[in-house]
Amino acid sequence: MRLPFSKDSQTASDRNGNRRMENLAEFLREETTGGRLLLAATLVALLWANLAPGTYERLWGLEFGPSWAHLHLSLSHWVADGLLAIFFFVAGMEVKRELTVGELAGWRAAALPLLAAAGGMIMPALIALGVSRGAAAEGGAWAVPVATDIAFALGVLALVGSALPSGVRVLLLSMAVIDDLGAIALIAVLFTKGFSLLWFLAGLVLCGLYWLAQNRRWTPLPLMIPLVVAAWVCIHASGVHATVTGIILGLLTPVVARPGEEESPASRLEHRLHPFSAGFIVPLFALAAAGIGLGAIGDTLRDPIAQGVFFGLLVGKVIGVFGGAWLAVRLRLGELPGGIGWADVFPVAVLAGIGYTVSLLVAQLTTDDPDAVARTSTAVLAASLLASLLALGLLKVRARAHR
Repeated sequence: MRLPFSKDSQTASDRNGNRRMENLAEFLREETTGGRLLLAATLVALLWANLAPGTYERLWGLEFGPSWAHLHLSLSHWVADGLLAIFFFVAGMEVKRELTVGELAGWRAAALPLLAAAGGMIMPALIALGVSRGAAAEGGAWAVPVATDIAFALGVLALVGSALPSGVRVLLLSMAVIDDLGAIALIAVLFTKGFSLLWFLAGLVLCGLYWLAQNRRWTPLPLMIPLVVAAWVCIHASGVHATVTGIILGLLTPVVARPGEEESPASRLEHRLHPFSAGFIVPLFALAAAGIGLGAIGDTLRDPIAQGVFFGLLVGKVIGVFGGAWLAVRLRLGELPGGIGWADVFPVAVLAGIGYTVSLLVAQLTTDDPDAVARTSTAVLAASLLASLLALGLLKVRARAHR
């Protein structure tokens, strides 16, 4: 007879608890889950900001943290500068894996998504500048529509992806990771304020120590957590946007397993952090950034910068991504992934118009005027929603054709 709180019953309870946590983590790793949570967080933010705007603004405007190293930040900035760095850390590891051992390994494999991503950054910027009659040049607002939201785009694709060739996902993922890397480079260049070389060099030294520790496999948490946090603090204090820390550390993480290792450090970290990133960080950022009052809609329609951002995402992305892919094939620099044709590339180009996470982040960085941020963010949300719906319809048509 076992007592109610015997060791065996505690062990069984621990196993059940671990199983439930792993099931939750697997659920959060699913691509559709991230997209749904992102959409749910957006809806909650919009309702909250319009039904109780005072509490929304007070909560996300709450400031705390030490005054040294510019760390006295609002809650929304802690999410955008701090937690979002983890999202970019995961993205950085994904980029490195794709470039090293994945679908982008080798110049010919990378050429098509590289040119598609380049077109998907250049054309939206040009259209934003043209539609806004040059107003988007102020504060770097032309950079708002250059990014593609990987989580949201893959979530939309996953709704019908099982009936499509795997090459469609490969093209979207490879193009989007290059696109995001370019967007982070723009953030580092355009939105650096009061640059401090000493702080930045200290951050790079700490990033180098992280690389050394990873390559020597000296990775106990009591060492790695302080090292990563210190690197983030130094780069943040340098004036460079702190999310750049995430992409640097991600690119420095080994993606190839050594003999005797079951998985590489990057694979292990991605497996652990992806559920937290997709299931908590990105939705939390949406909750903090997407709370826009309905009154901003009318102003958005009249704002030339918001107009430029809207058409940059919805039109510029389609022209740029599709045109860049066509140019790569035309110049014989690359070729379409197996099993897909140009009719499959077009929905991918439309999916690229889902800017969302990074676009909202850039919108916050372009100006200190909350009304201007609200108008630009409204344009991002509207364009991303329309791109999602249009792409979903096109993907369903292609899925029926492939069946």
